[in-house]
Amino acid sequence: MFYYSFFDWTLFLLLPAFIFALIAQYRVNRAFTWGSGIRTSRGITGAQAARKILDDNGLYDVSIERVGGHLTDHYDPKENVIRLSDEVYSGANTAAVGVAAHEAGHAVQYAQDYFPIRVRAAVIPLTRIGAGLAMPLFLIGLFISYFFIQAANPISDFLMVSGIGLYSFSTLFQLVTLPVEFNASRRALRILDGWGTLTKEEHRAAGQVLSAAAMTYVAALATSLLSLFRLILIFRRRR
Repeated sequence: MFYYSFFDWTLFLLLPAFIFALIAQYRVNRAFTWGSGIRTSRGITGAQAARKILDDNGLYDVSIERVGGHLTDHYDPKENVIRLSDEVYSGANTAAVGVAAHEAGHAVQYAQDYFPIRVRAAVIPLTRIGAGLAMPLFLIGLFISYFFIQAANPISDFLMVSGIGLYSFSTLFQLVTLPVEFNASRRALRILDGWGTLTKEEHRAAGQVLSAAAMTYVAALATSLLSLFRLILIFRRRR
């Protein structure tokens, strides 16, 4: 009975988000592969593009490192370093330049004290705590509630509500991430356009890669929202 009540039709709530996430990831890989085939006419690489953006904004202290993996590119504000995957670091193509410029845009956001990225940074510790405790607390509360089917149980209610509350921090993180990522992409494309170092076709290709990447964050938010709704629905039904 416990198995049936938890793994019931509410699982189907996650199906649209799961399909959306698969499509978004497929689009990212396809767009990156396509963009990788369009070489920059002036031979500028991802690392060079990121360095120029940083220097143009006075961020000489931000370093750029090469890391392994596929699309493992990120900006680390604690270490003040941009880490670019091998294919982006040395790639002289529109996909590499677009991704590298996007990460440099994050460094500029921190330097200019962009409010949403500060909010996201503040939420990260709570998100990490919630990621480790949310589901265990919820499941323990759900399990206990089965021994008190005929009456409300404050212990199980407290545990389940605590789990829902902690999980909501993950949803909040995904929500705040959207404006951060979209803004970083807009910054990158605006700077690249201002340089005049990319042709119209190259600029358009870089934009398509970044647009496809942005959809993965939309998919992550959709998945988190539906998961949160499912937990709330299970709690209300269990009561």
